[in-house]
Amino acid sequence: MSGGEVAGILVAVFWAILVSFLAVALARLAQVLKATTKLVADVTEQAVPLLADASTTVRSARTQLDRVDAIASDVQEVTSNASALSSTVASTFGGPLVKVAAFGYGVRKALGRTQDGAPRTAERRTVIIGRTVPAARRRKQKG
Repeated sequence: MSGGEVAGILVAVFWAILVSFLAVALARLAQVLKATTKLVADVTEQAVPLLADASTTVRSARTQLDRVDAIASDVQEVTSNASALSSTVASTFGGPLVKVAAFGYGVRKALGRTQDGAPRTAERRTVIIGRTVPAARRRKQKG
């Protein structure tokens, strides 16, 4: 064998080993791509129902928020109506009630005075064992 033939055989062996390594690498890359494709298909299969559930939940929450908004506006309307009603009642009955109270106070003061215009003194009473004794009788008992 000449030096050229040995070199040719070495180059051929080198290329055979290189092609073998590349074939193994490509086979493993094909397995990785197959596994990745399966994983993506599984994720897609599970994600679609989850997205549908999430969409349903968001729609339900929106409906509930619309209901809460309607309730809040109704409460605000009731509050404003109650405020208007209390203002109306206060303006309608407040003035006359103050006048009636002032009149009653004046009548009580007027009836509380004696014939000569002097204020009446309240008759004092003493309680003895569950009974009330007039002031005149109490004076007799003391003196």
